[in-house]
Amino acid sequence: MPPANQTKTLTFTAPHPFQISIEQKVLDNLFSRLKETRWPDRIEGSGWSYGTDDVVLRELVEYWGNGFDWREQERALNELPQFMTTIDGVEIHFIHLRGQGPAAKPLLMLHGWPSSFVQMTEIAPMLSNPAAYGGQSDQAFDVIIPCLPGYGFSGRPQEAGMDIARMASILSTLMTEVLGYERYIGRGSDMGQGVLMHIAEQHPEELIGLHFSGTNLIVSEVPEDSSAAEKEFIANAAAWMQSEWAYALLQATKPQTVAVPLNDSPAGLASWILEKFHGWTDRPEDFVARYGRDRLLTNLTIYWVTETIASSMRLYAECTRSQTFSVDVKIPTSMLLAGQDMFLMPREWAERSINIVRWNQLDCGGHFLEWEEPTIVASDLREAYYN
Repeated sequence: MPPANQTKTLTFTAPHPFQISIEQKVLDNLFSRLKETRWPDRIEGSGWSYGTDDVVLRELVEYWGNGFDWREQERALNELPQFMTTIDGVEIHFIHLRGQGPAAKPLLMLHGWPSSFVQMTEIAPMLSNPAAYGGQSDQAFDVIIPCLPGYGFSGRPQEAGMDIARMASILSTLMTEVLGYERYIGRGSDMGQGVLMHIAEQHPEELIGLHFSGTNLIVSEVPEDSSAAEKEFIANAAAWMQSEWAYALLQATKPQTVAVPLNDSPAGLASWILEKFHGWTDRPEDFVARYGRDRLLTNLTIYWVTETIASSMRLYAECTRSQTFSVDVKIPTSMLLAGQDMFLMPREWAERSINIVRWNQLDCGGHFLEWEEPTIVASDLREAYYN
C-alpha cells in the first residue's frame, strides 16, 4: 500500500469529450436474444422465495425487448458532459458537470455493483445547479462521476490486480492531475465507498471530507467490548450473510464461471442484477416503480452493450485476493444512513474504523440511496459541506 502523501507516478492523457453511441446491430442482437429466451420451469406462486421472481422478470424482459427506447435514454445521458481519459493504461469514462455558482466545491461520486454511473445522473444537476431545485446558488458542487474501471464505458482491465486500492490511485489521479483539483469531497456507496476509503488512506491531504450511506466493514471478529447494539448488528449481519451472501462468495472466488452465461443471455443478466435491486431497497414490493423501469433497464443495457459483467464481478475476486476491502478512515466523514439497507449498523460499530463527524439515520431509502432519494442526499451534502 502506498504511504500517505506519496507522489503519484501514473501516466495519463488529456481528457476528450465523449458521447454514447451504441451501434444498431448491437441493439438488434440484444432484442433478438431477449425474444429467444429459454425460460426455466418454476414453482407457481413462489414469488422471490427461490430467487428472482419469474413473473416480474418476464414482464421486464418483454418490455425491454418491445417497449424500452434505448435511443431516448442515450440522448438523455448525452445531455450530461462526458469525457474519456486514459490513466495507468486504463480508459476512464466520467461525467464532469460544472457547478452553477460561485466557488463550487468539487465532489467525486462513485457507484458500486451492480449499479453504474446511472445511479448518479438524477442527483447530479441538483448538486451542480441547486438554485434550479429550490436551493441556494452559493451551495453548488462541481460533480465528477466516473465509471469504475471494468464498469460501464470505462475500460476493462486486461491484467489481474485491479482491486479498489489500485482504483483509488487511478481516481485520485483523475481528480488531482487530470482535472487539477487540489482538494475535493468524496461521496460513494458499495464498492465506490471502498475506493474512497483507500483514497483516504493513500492521499488524505486531497480530501475535504467523505460522505457515505453505509459501511462496507466485514465482520471478521467480535470485539470484547461490543455494545448490545453491536452484538445485535453482528447477529443480524451473520443471518443476512447466511441467506443473501452467495452471490458475493461466487463473484469473489469463481467470477468467470458465471460470467459466461450472464454475458451470453440478457435475461440471465437481468435476473442476476435485478434480484439485488429488489432485495436492497426499502420498497421491494414495488421496486420497479421505486427505481423507475426505464432507468433499471438503462443500467442493464449499459452492462450488456459494454460487456462488463465479467470485469465488474471480477472486482470482488481482486479485492478478496489482495485483502483490500476495508481500511481505517481518519478523514472527517458524514454518514447518511438509509432506512433499509443490507443491514443497519450502529454508530459505535462504524466509529471503530471511520472518523464520523455527522450521523443522520433516515427512515426511507435503501442501498442505492442517490437513486431512490436524490433530493434527500443532495440536501444532506449541502448541509454537510456548506453549513
